[in-house]
Amino acid sequence: HRYHPLLMQGIKLALLLGLAALPARASEPVPGEETVETLCIACHSIAIVAQQRLSRRVWDEVLVWMVEEQGMPALDRDQLSVVLDYLAKHYGPEVPR
Repeated sequence: HRYHPLLMQGIKLALLLGLAALPARASEPVPGEETVETLCIACHSIAIVAQQRLSRRVWDEVLVWMVEEQGMPALDRDQLSVVLDYLAKHYGPEVPR
């Protein structure tokens, strides 16, 4: 896969900075929440995720990049779908910060 260099630069910068406030946590985890948190905090703050506001398609590209280039464990198809649904719903471009 080839990703736009500016997208990857932005993600790298965001990984280094981690400047966003986190949304309030629901009383019970929603599908994908625990998996996202577990995967993300292995390498960086969950705040990095919260500040991105990416579309489902771009989240998919980012996850592929993280598996291929950053050593994130690969997800099976069902896990990936749940994670992408969660990211798009809670950290998509239309979600207020």
